[in-house]
Amino acid sequence: MNTTAKTANLQSYQVLLYDRALHPKLFSLKGRQVLRNGGYEVEAWAMNGSHLLRFEYKTLCCCELVTDIERNPTQGVVTSCLCAGEHEFEHRFARDHVNYMSSIQTETLSENLFAAEHEELLDLGRQMNALIHRWQDDAGECLTVLAVQALSAEAHIQAYHLIANGGLVLRSQTIFELE
Repeated sequence: MNTTAKTANLQSYQVLLYDRALHPKLFSLKGRQVLRNGGYEVEAWAMNGSHLLRFEYKTLCCCELVTDIERNPTQGVVTSCLCAGEHEFEHRFARDHVNYMSSIQTETLSENLFAAEHEELLDLGRQMNALIHRWQDDAGECLTVLAVQALSAEAHIQAYHLIANGGLVLRSQTIFELE
């Protein structure tokens, strides 16, 4: 695998937190899952190598977008950062008493390690009844797995994106917590 391609692919990924809903027509959705628990609703959208999480509670509607696309909506952005490396972020939506927490890790793997990780995460996704999307790029099979758990006072979302071109693995864990 080409080291330059790895770096370019990795550097293009970013996470954006919005304080509003985003319209599905802006994205090429490949899968969708909605879970409701008590007073909140969480929706997960799977796309090729990216995802969107929408969380609604009381008057709050917020979205987390993880993407490698440079042109994204700018209205309502609370914060954004590049995904390369390891990042943690928290934001409190004070009016509705909701805490958002996100942890993101990226790495590039050799072809054999990437193939093993692909199979392991595909199996994990199946065990967790996760939203799974598989597709091909010019280097091989890619994978997006979104595992959503709707608990009584919080929603946990584990996301995995494996991009064969460059051996990129992006892992994120997001929690929307009711205070």
